[in-house]
Amino acid sequence: MSCSVLDEVFEVIKQRKENPPPESYVASLFAKGEDKILEKVGEEAIEVILASKSGGKEELIYESADLIFHLMVLLAAKGVELSEVYAELERRRR
Repeated sequence: MSCSVLDEVFEVIKQRKENPPPESYVASLFAKGEDKILEKVGEEAIEVILASKSGGKEELIYESADLIFHLMVLLAAKGVELSEVYAELERRRR
């Protein structure tokens, strides 16, 4: 699997930040501010841990997707591009 789906989702997140549709969950997170976004990242991280300890593979996959999604919302809120994260991962790979 490539990172293209991450890039596509990240572009939608950034669009929702710039032009918030009224019924958008992502837009509502941005409207509530950084503390709410951080809270969601923390909640999702805990859910990944719990799924890893007592859930099955499918639950771990589901919760991991939620964590990655909310982390991308945080990155967008802070003006960090996914390409910057990719570059850091590439740097660490060597």
